[in-house]
Amino acid sequence: MSKIELLAPAGNLEKAKIAILYGADAVYIGGKQFSLRSRASNFSLKEIKELVDFANEHRAHVHVTVNMLPHEDDLAGLKEYLLALDAAGVHAIIVCSPAIMKMAKACCCHYEVHVSTQHSSTNSSSLAFWKEQGMDRVVLARECQMDEIRSICKKQILPVEVFIHGGMCISFSGRCVLSNHLTYRDANRGGCAQSCRWKYHLMDQDQELSDPNSLFSMSSKDLQAVDQIESFIKMGVASLKIEGRMKSAYYLATVVSSYRRLIDQIYEQGHVSSEMLNAIKKEIAKAENRPTGPGFYRGIPNQDVQLYADRDEIVTQEYVAFVLDYDADTHEATLQVKNHFSPHQNLEIFGPHIDPTSVYVGSIYDENGLELSVCKTPMQIVRTHWDGPIEKNAMIRKIRVV
Repeated sequence: MSKIELLAPAGNLEKAKIAILYGADAVYIGGKQFSLRSRASNFSLKEIKELVDFANEHRAHVHVTVNMLPHEDDLAGLKEYLLALDAAGVHAIIVCSPAIMKMAKACCCHYEVHVSTQHSSTNSSSLAFWKEQGMDRVVLARECQMDEIRSICKKQILPVEVFIHGGMCISFSGRCVLSNHLTYRDANRGGCAQSCRWKYHLMDQDQELSDPNSLFSMSSKDLQAVDQIESFIKMGVASLKIEGRMKSAYYLATVVSSYRRLIDQIYEQGHVSSEMLNAIKKEIAKAENRPTGPGFYRGIPNQDVQLYADRDEIVTQEYVAFVLDYDADTHEATLQVKNHFSPHQNLEIFGPHIDPTSVYVGSIYDENGLELSVCKTPMQIVRTHWDGPIEKNAMIRKIRVV
């Protein structure tokens, strides 16, 4: 049995490369056409080809979402686009529309066709149907529980992919029309306004049931499935999927590297300790900006997995610098400033091959050699003497107890 795939999202080329460098076996991206997440930067065909070449160099795969539900006027140029993706060398496309699935197979493209989670596939009979249609993998609905996934995997009908981290829909995946109803932005054509995360006055005719000072929300906590990874591996799940094409490079590096270490530990040791699980959860929490929960993996979610209170997302500012280069002879590190921080303090570094490590950072200088009392200009290039583990593409953050 092949090793389980860790699949990460990416909203642009920089994020995709970071995800691969930090341990993703594959990344999924959106093109300029036929993709959801219209607010993500999304990739031109030239960028897709560049990413495929980069992924191949790092023995990783590229999946492209072609997952909108097209209306009649949305189909123009589809065949040409599918052939262009094949020419770029992508390894798989993620599809919702049967029309797009059928056309991709009729074009004899070399990539796999994966059934999107928007189809809400929750049972083995659904997988048998998709196998008859010639599909290569099914992304299970987020609403599946552990026993259901275990039962589906036992049938070995098609490889299955499950979500392990990120946003959860309050509706059945792919079946929500709330955004379209309230804003005319169609969630199934790339325009979700995330209306479920808005704050509402909950009314019973003319009587307000909600607290005017703490308005009603129907949002779910984000998914975090650290405790379930070992079970997924033993079930024979093919791919573990992280959600979040709109997330930052720092978020992706933190989450991907954490799950990478966890997966590798399970394969190397055959199990994972409670201490390791807690360490991974604390590491992931350093990048989270919303509360997390187990989704449906511990049964039907109760009120503890929902967000009814008036909670806004918290913008984390722990990530302070990116390592551009390092001179091993002089021990000089070249950094790019990301957020406000001061010299002469302990900071934490982590990287593609570095576990989170505390390092004391002394004096910091700008490109003209002037010593800085504070680093406060995003994208500024600075230099400092570095004693401790370091590598190019590593990230540096403030130390926060979680």
